[in-house]
Amino acid sequence: MGSASLRKSRVLALSLAALVGTMTLAVGPVLAAPGTGPVASENVPAPDVNAGEAYTQFIVSFKKTPGNATPGGRANAWGKAAKQRGVTVKELRALATGGTLIASDKALSDQAAKDFMTEIAASGAVDAVEPDARMTAVLSPNDPRYSEQWDFTAANGMRIPGAWDVSTGAGSTVAVIDTGITAHPDLDANVLPGYDFVSDATAARDGNGRDANPQDQGDWYAAGECGQTAASNSSWHGTHVAGTVAAVTGNATGVAGVAPNAKVLPVRVLAKCGGSLSDIADAIIWASGGTVAGIPANANPAKVINMSLGGSGACGTTYQAAIDAAVSRGTTVVVAAGNSNQDASGFRPANCNSVVTVAASNPSGTLSYYSNFGATVDLTAPGGDTSVSGGGILSTINTGTTTPGGAGYASYQGTSMATPHVAGLVALMKAKSPALTPAQVESTLRQGTRAMPGGCTKGCGAGLSDATATMGLLGGTTPPPPSGNLLLNPGFESGAASWTSDHTDTFETGTNARTGNGFAGLNGWGQATSYTLDQTISIPSSVTGSTLSFYLKTLTDETTTASAYDTLKVQAISGGVTTTLATYSNLNKSAGYVLKTLDLSGFKGKSVTLRFLGVEDSSLKTYFFVDDTSVTTS
Repeated sequence: MGSASLRKSRVLALSLAALVGTMTLAVGPVLAAPGTGPVASENVPAPDVNAGEAYTQFIVSFKKTPGNATPGGRANAWGKAAKQRGVTVKELRALATGGTLIASDKALSDQAAKDFMTEIAASGAVDAVEPDARMTAVLSPNDPRYSEQWDFTAANGMRIPGAWDVSTGAGSTVAVIDTGITAHPDLDANVLPGYDFVSDATAARDGNGRDANPQDQGDWYAAGECGQTAASNSSWHGTHVAGTVAAVTGNATGVAGVAPNAKVLPVRVLAKCGGSLSDIADAIIWASGGTVAGIPANANPAKVINMSLGGSGACGTTYQAAIDAAVSRGTTVVVAAGNSNQDASGFRPANCNSVVTVAASNPSGTLSYYSNFGATVDLTAPGGDTSVSGGGILSTINTGTTTPGGAGYASYQGTSMATPHVAGLVALMKAKSPALTPAQVESTLRQGTRAMPGGCTKGCGAGLSDATATMGLLGGTTPPPPSGNLLLNPGFESGAASWTSDHTDTFETGTNARTGNGFAGLNGWGQATSYTLDQTISIPSSVTGSTLSFYLKTLTDETTTASAYDTLKVQAISGGVTTTLATYSNLNKSAGYVLKTLDLSGFKGKSVTLRFLGVEDSSLKTYFFVDDTSVTTS
């Protein structure tokens, strides 16, 4: 491929005869070849399993029918499937999301588990079924080690101190759903009574399963356990995360927290070998003030939840139901993008709707080498790089290698560390403007970012979180209205800021801009190419409607008046589902920019990635120019 300047000069020689029009999009079913295994009901989501993983517990969402009113009636859904696999299945408990947790007396392989769930889905008695998957941890005060917190003060950090001029988080409660917590003099004053939701007493190491003591008992394991070949010491992950959120500041001890006057609600869900989806879902409900059968009411409901944990797979019914319930109570859910250096769309809860998904940056202001990325990411925050001297995220820990010992400090790295920076910032925001809805919180977080100092081509969301700028947006006491342009850098005057593309030459300057100097240019090579241009926004649930508008100019060497050889699709991606809003092509060639307007009303209350997808065939150039974009609400 040549340079952008060469591409531009070639395209400027294209014929400028204009034929402006629109295409009608035909949508039909997508068909797959018949399989040999069981076929799920067409109305039940296909079960999702991880290759090589065995399962013993499953979450079933039953239809509300008389036949499902009793355990015996519900057992009809799995009776035949269990018998065919030689297992005995029993109900364990009802979840706060409305699902039912069932367990097999023998582990089922990945394929056997998938077939088992598919047959349950085909029974016609259920709305959804999924495995109870395991999730794992994803890793100017006078405090003497504050100078080591580059993530707060350095040029490529999050600019925390300026935010403290507006708010220190007093009155905010952040639930840290994690491994629990240990006693620490730099944290104790800000910790509220929490709860232990780990139902597996053996993994919990406290001998009694769920209880009112969220103390971290240690998550160490021996070689060969937890699917790992090497042994591992206890991580004290929850204590480290909690310290980043709200370590006591100005106490001449240790480190500072992002929200030093906020309170931490420790909720234990991770123990030896991680934690179960069923426990995590109940914890989300409880932490946000919902009811969980058999568990005392939460006296301190959180308006912010931090989940520095995750696993692979689609979001699923159970996770989404729990998150939706929390958001409906006004709780913002902040989650880690994951540490697999992959697209975050394949990891949960990062890919769930209505969450704030956080990627990790390093001291150079670029995406950390381990961080997940992509259109699912909302924004990026410091996550550290321990391979660089002083490059990790310093916070509170316990010094015990297995069981709890004394209090200490350590530097970790991970999207687990990036996430509590943002959760702490949300605590500052809620303390300043308590009426902010989760959608308004997410929108304000994105608006308050700045461009990644070291650049980002993989997808870092709106950019690097900037606490001072974000709090500056909340100068008054009234939440920002859900009006105005929800897109950042809408005219590309700041280059790639707030946008992501798979080609660096997408972001251009010059006379081809409609207004100003910047614009986006997709394709235009006269050979097979594919370009993407993305930005993720949150559309408030309180609005009546929303509209995407942009100006499009199409230059082409194609001479046909009947065939769309080169196309530009405008898509909305939400909850793992891609909706094509419109398709333009070489047939829409134009001498100048033409205004396009598309309806986004179906996405209110959701996080949506807007994508321009340009695809060019192997001959004759078509160049798509996009400028002056906007998403407005009414």
